[in-house]
Amino acid sequence: MKRLHVHASVKDLSESVRFYSALFAAEPTVLKADYAKWMLDDPRVNFAISTRSEQIGINHLGIQAESAEELAQIESRARDAELDARAESGGSCCYARSDKHWLTDPQGIVWEAFHTLGDVPVYGSDVRSEHACHSPEVSSAAAKSAAVAACGTASNCC
Repeated sequence: MKRLHVHASVKDLSESVRFYSALFAAEPTVLKADYAKWMLDDPRVNFAISTRSEQIGINHLGIQAESAEELAQIESRARDAELDARAESGGSCCYARSDKHWLTDPQGIVWEAFHTLGDVPVYGSDVRSEHACHSPEVSSAAAKSAAVAACGTASNCC
């Protein structure tokens, strides 16, 4: 069964952990100096926050697959619909190693479909983390505009 993923960039991690712990009535399942994650079952969501971006707010959305087969189904739907999905095998980000596909919707919202393979000891970086700042492959004008807005300047993006 898949799980919705939401990653928000926050200014103050401890203040945000206190807020979301009260909202969710649960402590984070992962807590680092720059990152926290809640794996909730009601609602079924992987909710993460970090201080890794200067842009505060929604960083990206996603779908967490529980198996390689579920991830392949998501990728197949994207391919069948002729959506531009960028594959990343074994990427390390958010203290986890994952196989994933990155997509950008028509408004420039970044989506990550992923299957977690295991934990890693560092935050890491992936091809589209931080709103696609590190990806040279942003293809649509809307996605490029959103990436530039998220990163601050065109020199930091795309």
